[in-house]
Amino acid sequence: MNPTTTPVTGRCSFPPGFRTRRGINWFILGLMYASYYMCRYNFRFATPGMVEEFGFSKSQIADMLSAWSIAYGTGQLVNGLLTDRIGGKTAMFIGAVGTIAVNLFFGFASFVGTFSTFALIWLVNGWFQSFGAPGMVKINAAWFNREERGTFAGIFGFMIQMGQVAINNLAPIILAGFAIGIWVVAKDDWRWLFRIPPMFAAAIAILLVFIPKESPEEAGYSGVVKDETGGSDAGTRVTLTESFVTIFKHPLVWYYALAYACTGAVRNSSDQLAVLYFVEQLHLDLSKKPPAVFYTMNLMPIVAVLGSFSAGWISDKFFKGHRSPVAMTLYYVESLVILCAATVIYMGIVGPTPGGIFLGCLFLILVSLTANSTHAIVGAAAPMDIGGRKMAGFATGVIDSFQYYGTAIALPITGRLIDKYGWGVWYPTMAGFGFVGGCAMLMVMRKQKLMKAKVAA
Repeated sequence: MNPTTTPVTGRCSFPPGFRTRRGINWFILGLMYASYYMCRYNFRFATPGMVEEFGFSKSQIADMLSAWSIAYGTGQLVNGLLTDRIGGKTAMFIGAVGTIAVNLFFGFASFVGTFSTFALIWLVNGWFQSFGAPGMVKINAAWFNREERGTFAGIFGFMIQMGQVAINNLAPIILAGFAIGIWVVAKDDWRWLFRIPPMFAAAIAILLVFIPKESPEEAGYSGVVKDETGGSDAGTRVTLTESFVTIFKHPLVWYYALAYACTGAVRNSSDQLAVLYFVEQLHLDLSKKPPAVFYTMNLMPIVAVLGSFSAGWISDKFFKGHRSPVAMTLYYVESLVILCAATVIYMGIVGPTPGGIFLGCLFLILVSLTANSTHAIVGAAAPMDIGGRKMAGFATGVIDSFQYYGTAIALPITGRLIDKYGWGVWYPTMAGFGFVGGCAMLMVMRKQKLMKAKVAA
């Protein structure tokens, strides 16, 4: 019998070589998406320099991030639908080329120094980056069975955080300045943050072209992963109309989208404003590479990985691929963490003292743990469950777009409140989103019970 056509008789029964080929496939895709994050989170390390050089307010910085989020969210809807037609690999490559070009443009052409210039360039970056998640999730929907996808979501979270860890460690080196032969990077020259990371993305984009396959069938493994959404297992592409109508009318997708808006409001606010918080509230000098910043910015992605992997594994092993019970619990815990942080900050304990710096960093780490745990299973596993191998692109686009619409609403409000009242309002502004996310997951659970009862009747 040809080993590439051996049927799957159990969840762990795969043909020889399949796991290795899937691992290589996923590793390159993960690296590609991690490089997207290097070319996204470089912005937060540039914000102190932009504020100092051009006098931007927190409102303007938040508005730039909001413009990025609106472009990213809208791009998720449009490009997620397009991904189901052109394929995940093509989508990821288009996004990579655009991201590289825009970052280089930001780094070399941003000497004009106007708010409109920065906001427009970063908006375009958001549009191109929106090709990444739908493309990656769509490809992996074809390579993972439902009972494996929660664990995959944890791996998805790991690759995302690997990009964050990379820029977290690379950015301080760039800002500290260095010389390699005749190549000299001056201290605090934040523009190099947009020139060096795209080089890594370009190298990985070359690997993307030659190594990953969009489905097991393209790699010679037929009938290994089933499409539980009801379509045939052959192929990964559908018409725009079929994908749009099927996902738009799905009874669960909008509840997940609402919950993900709450994830985005908390996750992106805490991630993107953290560096400004270190500088302005905790009075830390980034060019001196303070240990508090180093450990916090690296612990945040580490705990995010642990949280997302644990959440995905629990949803696979104990809830048979159902994501809502785990996500609901995480949202409510997140609310409690943020409320505790808001109370402590309101008491004036967090500030430029050893104890105040410790608490300020600890709260960021705890928020990262809870927010990124929901980010992985709601944003990666759930769209694959809903869309399958053929329509996971648009399912991801719909759900993930709301993460960034939530961000686009929350960040401008947050920036203006901080400008007016100081950093003490940062956590209270985020406090209600976790509760709303938990309620959305309750609605998912209720709807799933109704759907199950209808099928059984």
